[in-house]
Amino acid sequence: MVVVDGRILGKPADTANARAMLRLLSGRSHTVCTGVCLLGPGWREQTDCVFTEVWMRPLSAEDIETYVTSGEPMDKAGAYAIQGLGARFVERISGCYYNVVGLPLARLTAMLSEAGYS
Repeated sequence: MVVVDGRILGKPADTANARAMLRLLSGRSHTVCTGVCLLGPGWREQTDCVFTEVWMRPLSAEDIETYVTSGEPMDKAGAYAIQGLGARFVERISGCYYNVVGLPLARLTAMLSEAGYS
């Protein structure tokens, strides 16, 4: 999920919602949170949440309209994909890039190691 000002942004309900989310994220930072749960036979459940801070450059109305028209924002939390066309909006991140994509690989690998897998 994407969190800005204590507000959780899921996937946009429609194109108007996608535009509103992108306007909210424009020119500022937000936090991406991804929950990870590891379950397996014979070992305890492991859960964690990984946080990454993302800074977006200011977006023009044209930037937003062109991006929403591409269709990419419609199934993405916060209405953008860092691994796709939305990458051009991201100025910098602090934390795990793969967390923003959707699966914090370093944390998952550590959890698997703790469970005895290499």
